[in-house]
Amino acid sequence: MSRIMGTSILAAAVSMMAVLSCSDVKEESGAGIDERSITVQDRVDIDHVAGQFSINVEANFEFKVESQTEWIEFDKIEGKKVWFTAQANDHTAERMGKVKLTDPKDKYFYKEVRIFQKSNPNPVASLSLVDKKATAETKALYANLWDIAARGFMFGHHDDLWYGRYWYNEPGNSDTKAVCGDYPAVFSVDMGAIMDNRYNDKENAIRRRVIIEAYDRGEVITMCCHLNNPHTGGDSWDNKSKEVVKSILKEGHATRTKYLQWLDRCADFANNLKGSDGKLIPIIFRPYHEHTNGWSWWGSDCTTEDEFIRFWRFTVEYLRDVKGVHNFIYAISPQLDKDYGNGTKERITFRWPGDEYVDFIGMDCYDYGWTSAFRKNIETMSAIALEKNKPCGVTESGCEGFRDKAKYKSYWTDHILNSALNQRISMIVMWRNKYVGTNESDDHYFSIYPGHWLEDNFRKMYESPKTFFSKDLPDMYTMPKGYDVK
Repeated sequence: MSRIMGTSILAAAVSMMAVLSCSDVKEESGAGIDERSITVQDRVDIDHVAGQFSINVEANFEFKVESQTEWIEFDKIEGKKVWFTAQANDHTAERMGKVKLTDPKDKYFYKEVRIFQKSNPNPVASLSLVDKKATAETKALYANLWDIAARGFMFGHHDDLWYGRYWYNEPGNSDTKAVCGDYPAVFSVDMGAIMDNRYNDKENAIRRRVIIEAYDRGEVITMCCHLNNPHTGGDSWDNKSKEVVKSILKEGHATRTKYLQWLDRCADFANNLKGSDGKLIPIIFRPYHEHTNGWSWWGSDCTTEDEFIRFWRFTVEYLRDVKGVHNFIYAISPQLDKDYGNGTKERITFRWPGDEYVDFIGMDCYDYGWTSAFRKNIETMSAIALEKNKPCGVTESGCEGFRDKAKYKSYWTDHILNSALNQRISMIVMWRNKYVGTNESDDHYFSIYPGHWLEDNFRKMYESPKTFFSKDLPDMYTMPKGYDVK
């Protein structure tokens, strides 16, 4: 909602004031180049209960009032105050919204006011899953993903339990544990070879074993899918054809028939994946990752927006409704590889399938020496997660090889830990440490390992109360108090 405020409104000074100015002002906007001004509070703090609040404004031109947030509604202008109505905050974390004061004749002349609403001290947080028939353990994990983000973030590592830089398939081993004495809280693994024409690969037995080991310790499992190309026979990076997803979506097409068989294998794996307690293991399932980029056959170069959205929904509906998979939390994970400025939100929600088809907001965000962009991307993702009431996290990250020792001397405490402070994210997951044996020239690794020059800095991050490793986790598969997951 919006309303135009008359030029006669002049407000008294307030405790926190910020003055807008503009170098390029049109004469018809209500004031001359040197005369137009607006003074307004930069920040307003309100209680968690529903009710009215106001901001003080002083302006010498007519301006438009707009709410930029769903839970804030413009109400009225009364005397020297602009009034709004806020909905109650039922969540366990503070949330931030914005209202905007704009010159209707010059959209570039505006002031944003941030509204911070306190958390509810006795909340009943209501969350919603894509799958209304999700298992009790899956619902509990979902609530805990949301809850843990209010206190810190979980550290994760891809394939950490399967191999490391100098070892392969040694039960109980972990590069992370060898450095800090504890396993990662999140274990990432790839579902691709379980689904596609590699389904008879002997390594799939290792995948199953380490997933069960992680679950039995109470850790969280997330699975990406580097699927081969079902249309051409190539790998995930075979992006020469724009017909792959088109063919999958076409009834009766041979590629569709093949792909449904791949989804059947995915469902069979999920429906028979049980821990030592005999219960189905919940999985954060993130297919079609990095769809913002063009490297894959499902990515931006090979699909239209409509095709990708239909493909995502088709996958969810087939696994959930046809195959009866009820232990998946569906995660989307665009790639953010630079500072997108004002387009960061659009990048994160690129080809968004709809709130009813996404549970978890992820992003694959690697480090190319731009800590400030990494932090900004996390901040924007955290804000979107709060708006949508969905947990979020960095689903892939890392710096390959850590080649610049001067630049990365405090990588774990500065780039990773400090970037996550004061943000509401559930996890930061590093990409793999490739097994290289004695080939020291191969520096395809993205996390810590014994003997690495950043061991001490990693242990400092580990010791922070804001980082969660395996031993720090609550019971992630029991519903925390104060939550309702539908």
